[in-house]
Amino acid sequence: MDHKRDKEAVLHLYNKILPPLAEKIYQNLTEVTPLFDDFHLEKVVDTWTKDRNTTSEKEISLENGNVQQMGLRLRLNGFQAAGAQTFDLSKDLVFLLEYSTYTVGPDKNTRWLEKPYLESWTSKEMEETASRWCEEIIDEITQKLQTL
Repeated sequence: MDHKRDKEAVLHLYNKILPPLAEKIYQNLTEVTPLFDDFHLEKVVDTWTKDRNTTSEKEISLENGNVQQMGLRLRLNGFQAAGAQTFDLSKDLVFLLEYSTYTVGPDKNTRWLEKPYLESWTSKEMEETASRWCEEIIDEITQKLQTL
């Protein structure tokens, strides 16, 4: 049975998919995080963007099941390395919530994975998404270091 975006689908992603994914990402970044003064990995929900296809005036919220985007935001502040300038890094992993599926990627235009709502992630999907995102983070850190 196809499930459309609704409160149950949105809360499933927020409570059942994002936390274990964040845990995998955290594990993949254990060698990187000590290089920074401060490290935050948090769940984010876009409660601003209205669905163009709906006329509903309902507030955009997880409770109403009408958010269109959520994901994880990583903030690494105060890179510490001998002789290098300090810098910060911020990066999002975006879940774009469409009508009957959602996509996951590093931005709105890049899709690494598309899934129907309420379908569990395989451990392979979790692992691949986490390591792919972490590789991008490490690449960005490397690029920043090369330009300092």
